Amino acid sequence: MIIGLTGSIASGKSTVSKMLEDLGYPIIDADLVARKVVEPGSETLKEIEALFGSEVIRDDGTMNREKVGALIFSDPVKRKQMNDIIHPAIRAEMLRQRSAFMAEGHQTIVMDIPLLFESKLQHFVDKILVVSVTEDNQLSRLMERNGLNEKDARARIGSQLPMSVKEEGADAVIYNNGTIEETAQQLTGILKQWQ
Repeated sequence: MIIGLTGSIASGKSTVSKMLEDLGYPIIDADLVARKVVEPGSETLKEIEALFGSEVIRDDGTMNREKVGALIFSDPVKRKQMNDIIHPAIRAEMLRQRSAFMAEGHQTIVMDIPLLFESKLQHFVDKILVVSVTEDNQLSRLMERNGLNEKDARARIGSQLPMSVKEEGADAVIYNNGTIEETAQQLTGILKQWQ
């Protein structure tokens, strides 16, 4: 069984991912994969350099994320070009890792994909587990964690699909508004149901 784990910014998805890892489930982390596919010398990084020029590559061979970010942030065409390079590379690497874990005989694999719905990757997984949180908790956690004012925090939250939409698309929802223990109990209950 492939579990797709997702949530929204400051919902506590990383906490639940760590719980699953501690329970012994192999985790494919889309954020780590996104960094891996642009490692120095990678084909993906060569494509990015060919598109944007050598100024997006640092002296040590790593991608200059700030420069790339500045280039694509204000230019929808460049952003699409970047996504057309990076998204297929991320998907291919996630599927490669999934196949490797399956070949090792793992019965359950977790794919931690923050933008599961936004990227329309539901077909990658058998079950979708959404980590949800109330808007007030999300706002205060994000402001505290990232040192943001309320306006900037609301803008970041607003850039993602609403929690309610993600909950509707889920096979199960963990409501991460209480203690860590309460979250762990919900997770254990869901895993028992799915086994």
